[in-house]
Amino acid sequence: MTDEVVVVEPVAGLSQVERVVDTFFAPSKTFTDILRSANWIVPFVLLVIMATASTLVVSKQVGFDRVSENQIAGNPKAQEAMAELTPEARAQRIKISASITKGVSYAFPVFILIFGLIISLVLWASFNFGLGAQTKFNQVLAVWMYASLPKLLVSVIMILTLSFGSNQESYDLNYPAGTNLGYYLTDSAKWLRALLSWFDLLGLWSLLLLVIGMAIIAKKSITQSAAVVVGWWILALLVTVGLAAIS
Repeated sequence: MTDEVVVVEPVAGLSQVERVVDTFFAPSKTFTDILRSANWIVPFVLLVIMATASTLVVSKQVGFDRVSENQIAGNPKAQEAMAELTPEARAQRIKISASITKGVSYAFPVFILIFGLIISLVLWASFNFGLGAQTKFNQVLAVWMYASLPKLLVSVIMILTLSFGSNQESYDLNYPAGTNLGYYLTDSAKWLRALLSWFDLLGLWSLLLLVIGMAIIAKKSITQSAAVVVGWWILALLVTVGLAAIS
């Protein structure tokens, strides 16, 4: 990495389609264009469409009862609790769990927006108050939405796998696609799977885009941007792994 401040010469305004395409092939163009317009609706809509499509495929190919059963099977404590119940009570517990999972899955587009707003607020405050940048909140939110676009490929892989593959019976909602080692190590400790899931090829791609995008809109170096973005990423990783270890 370099300590040089990222400065990109202004270019003619991009269309929304060009922004999406350039996110994958020329990200600096997309993030520079955010300085002109902080519109983030198109990437958000794409994320919502794919999230909804993924939920529909899971509902059709797997079923939320099976999803809940698989979640319980992967949690020793949940298995112990279920073993103490009568068959009728276990069936009722699975039905309730399936209903909750189904509701959360269909409401996931709302969580995409809420999560994006929270992360953007944290980054906005970190860059503005920590590094003395003068970013606008909408710009940070736009960077987050566009940087999230590689994760669309997770949905594509998952949909293709469930539609034409053979893992319907073993589908794990927490590991929808084989883009990280955690997906394959089904018999490993829960904390280890959680750790490995963070080193996801598409997730790391999004992380790199976030570093680049924040450097551009904050007019800071890649090193400074990475220190903030990756720093928060490491903190979130440690919290997730810790929770997995005690659950």
